[in-house]
Amino acid sequence: MDTDHISDVWSRVFGVQPDPSFWLVIATGVLALVAVVPHTAWRLSRNAVTIAHEGGHGLIALLTGRRLQGIRLHSDTSGLTVSRGRPTGPGMVLTAAAGYTAPSLLGLAGAALLAAGHITALLWGATALLLAMLVMIRNAYGVLTVVLTGAAFLLVSWLTTPDVQAAFAYAAVWFLLLGGVRPPFELMGKRRRAGGGTDSDPDQLARLTHVPAAVWLGLFHVVTLCSLIGGGRWLLGL
Repeated sequence: MDTDHISDVWSRVFGVQPDPSFWLVIATGVLALVAVVPHTAWRLSRNAVTIAHEGGHGLIALLTGRRLQGIRLHSDTSGLTVSRGRPTGPGMVLTAAAGYTAPSLLGLAGAALLAAGHITALLWGATALLLAMLVMIRNAYGVLTVVLTGAAFLLVSWLTTPDVQAAFAYAAVWFLLLGGVRPPFELMGKRRRAGGGTDSDPDQLARLTHVPAAVWLGLFHVVTLCSLIGGGRWLLGL
């Protein structure tokens, strides 16, 4: 590969792309909302939130020095991330807390990139994260969902026009920001119906920290809602 070609690829990925129209930003937000609010659409689209949720567990496990054993994604949109290390301590706490906050924080980071005009960098970065995650997937359904999601990002970033790339990137980030808000509310309802304790992330955190699960669930609400507000302002240029 010659130097000019490398320079072209580098410029394409890390260069600044022009901002899309305000109405495209609004339209992609509405599209993401349609994928999150109706129950029928959410049953399918929630798989993408599960990828981000379990990916968050896995990434923080690695960053805190735990040994990541594998990730499983299931057709009912549940998932499981298994890591090895100390059963208590900051690393385990951060790993357990990462799942419900990961989609929203990824959306916030994506909104920052888009606000800076790095549309292609976002698409390629998402593809790289999905490829890295694929190595740790341990079931066929999980492999299928991650491959299809990664392929969508790769094909859009490589084969489509700048306008299509912008629409796809903004829709994906809006979806993470909006979709990240719903699971904590779903979990709150599930815990209420179960009469309290379940084997959810907040309940695991309560056992690890002796801080009530309701406090951890409240923290998840704060993170996801604040990410939506902050990320939404960036996307809208406010």
